Amino acid sequence: MPAFEPVRVRGGGGHRLRRALWRQRRVLAAGLALTAAALAATGLGGDGADGDTARGARMREGGTAGTAPERARQSVPLVSAPVRIADAATVRLLRPGDRVDVITAAPTGSDVRVLAKGARVADVPQPPVEGPAEDGALIVLSVPRAVAASLAGAGISARLAVTLC
Repeated sequence: MPAFEPVRVRGGGGHRLRRALWRQRRVLAAGLALTAAALAATGLGGDGADGDTARGARMREGGTAGTAPERARQSVPLVSAPVRIADAATVRLLRPGDRVDVITAAPTGSDVRVLAKGARVADVPQPPVEGPAEDGALIVLSVPRAVAASLAGAGISARLAVTLC
């Protein structure tokens, strides 16, 4: 058999290049899917304009909602609710953006109820200088409308307290 020169085909490298790019696209797509799944599992994804819709629904339900179907149906509009807290010194510790639980107790002190869990402090107005300190202090919370109604009702007949979350 006679010796032949090696056969060189022009344009053969382009196919390999296209195949390599296709594999990189798959790796990139898999990485993005993995990142999206991780964000959905941890709850760090965007869940609304200011991120409070899921927290508001959690306050209403009394638990921590974390699965995707629960976050999908959590589009509770939030309202601003002014709440008078009995201990003015506790209110001085609060800053806008803090999360608090609002609790109330029966006059006998035996029945303690949590009215709002994880409510976001929207504002802490400065108390008037001439007002008595025993009246407590006012804060403004961002909560769902139903929770705001229960806070307003409880604030009329009972003294309210907050715990920092």
